[in-house]
Amino acid sequence: MLVVVAPDKFKGSLTGAQVAAAIEAGVRAAMPGARTLAVPVADGGEGTLAAAAQCGFELHQATVAGPTGEPVRAAFGLREEVAVVEMAEASGLDRLPGGKDALGATSLGTGELIAAALDAGATQVILGVGGSACTDGGAGMLQGLGARLLDEQGNELPLGGGTLGTLERVELGALDPRIATTTFTLAADVENPLTGPNGAAFVFAPQKGASPELVSALDAALGHWAQVLGGEFGPGHINALAAAAGAGAAGGVGFAAMAVLGATRRRGIDVVLELTGLEEALSGAVAVFTGEGSLDTQSLEGKTPVGVAQLAAAHGIPVYAICGRNQLSAEQATDAGFTAVRSLLELEPDVARCMSEGGPLVQRAATLLAEEFLATHAAPA
Repeated sequence: MLVVVAPDKFKGSLTGAQVAAAIEAGVRAAMPGARTLAVPVADGGEGTLAAAAQCGFELHQATVAGPTGEPVRAAFGLREEVAVVEMAEASGLDRLPGGKDALGATSLGTGELIAAALDAGATQVILGVGGSACTDGGAGMLQGLGARLLDEQGNELPLGGGTLGTLERVELGALDPRIATTTFTLAADVENPLTGPNGAAFVFAPQKGASPELVSALDAALGHWAQVLGGEFGPGHINALAAAAGAGAAGGVGFAAMAVLGATRRRGIDVVLELTGLEEALSGAVAVFTGEGSLDTQSLEGKTPVGVAQLAAAHGIPVYAICGRNQLSAEQATDAGFTAVRSLLELEPDVARCMSEGGPLVQRAATLLAEEFLATHAAPA
């Protein structure tokens, strides 16, 4: 019997590969005759690069600007002419050297990482966004690709979203010319617009250190950023993109990717499932095991386990989910495509121990679910 194991990471506890290894061990404990195939996946945000590396993308290193401008070593993946650039590698919250910097954090390094991928020969770039430290509307990313952002006196704006309100004009003449011949895909699972109560600042900036006052200031700055770009590309076109699903992804990087790079936005999980070849891996499988740190209503909007469940369900394969915590009702879990769900908190009520002992607990949960599968779908060998 073939069991496919396709989990995401448990953030702060286990990588996708570690989760997969623990699930494989748990499945084999209950089904010693089973063959397991691990296909770690992600939703387009953090973990996307690791998933790409597992399926044949070669990792390349580059020194780029971190979220506060300091140099960091970051990686991108390359397979033939397709590059995977994970924004969190250069501009993620985990890259902050100290505390959060809601106004000054920049996506500059993401642009520089894209440029490094183009230098390596990429003609297609998959930009995975998520876990970003910035709310700069992607202005820094464009600066990393050659754009100049100038104030009324013609001076270059300081980095970060906080200064966008003083932007007078954008000079795109020095933008990397290779952009015109490169296909960009924005892998984003959020559907937020650029501005407004559901926009990048109001929804995501608080977790990046912004107070209510700073949230309002950042939202206004992003609106001004879009207005200035409207002078370059036409206000109607830019306003439509600012209101589009995914424009508010990663502090507005989604907006700049679509408006200036010509990126096509797709659900991150769909992009990653294609990259990893999960559908092909399902051939002959009797069950699929997936999971992530938390199963909740956000998971229903396109997070990894639900994407995996939808794909497996299309092939009539039962799907078992393991998570740190489960906030879905039984009905929601069934509607999402899960045959059964086990949370680590069911096995260990102490959250700290769930984090520190995640591997053994995931393995135990996988064994329990595999035993449930045997009881309902197959006779033990």
